[in-house]
Amino acid sequence: MPSVKSLDQIAIIWDWNGTLLNDVDICVEAMNRLLLARELPQISAAHYREVFRFPVKDYYFDLGFDFVKEPFEVPALEFIQHYRDLLPNARLFPAVHQTLESFQQAGIRQFVLSAMEQQLLHQLLQEHELVHFFEHIQGIEDHFANGKLAAAQKLVQLFDVISISGIMIGDTLHDASVSEAIGIKAILFSGGHFSDKRLQNSTYPVMQNFSEIRQFIENAIR
Repeated sequence: MPSVKSLDQIAIIWDWNGTLLNDVDICVEAMNRLLLARELPQISAAHYREVFRFPVKDYYFDLGFDFVKEPFEVPALEFIQHYRDLLPNARLFPAVHQTLESFQQAGIRQFVLSAMEQQLLHQLLQEHELVHFFEHIQGIEDHFANGKLAAAQKLVQLFDVISISGIMIGDTLHDASVSEAIGIKAILFSGGHFSDKRLQNSTYPVMQNFSEIRQFIENAIR
């Protein structure tokens, strides 16, 4: 973590799915609906957190989808429809509002970066009354979740996050690789789409909850 003198020198780029929004269970349910329709084996949440990866097309292939029989776009769009139907069941992780408010009051710049389609992302942040915490919300242009490096580069260009102490907080190794690509540090949260074991095998700091995240950020200025 770069040495900083005060919290207002820090900019945090938050991931959305699996970091602020606890949507693992609805992702598993949506995927199981697709698998059932194709007579493929169902998955558990534990298995999902071991195999989910980016680009998601590769994750679909690992689960048995045959892209000779159907193009990836077909199950991908079906998944989005099931996901949207299940979204009312997804909740924010505990202490999200308190953490975002605490950082905002400390003068920390906050952004959202997500592999979710931009319009849906903004809609969900509005529904959860989070929009006012963020300087900018950056999603992607389609529903296919190929990754978010291009979106991250756009965010950095627009808001010059690197010039201060930028930190990305996410729940996957993809978040960490994106942070490296744009030249900022990463903190990984183990409550989301990757298992704690997968994250702990990396070289990045891993936090179990938002209390640990807050403490880690605050320790940066001590």
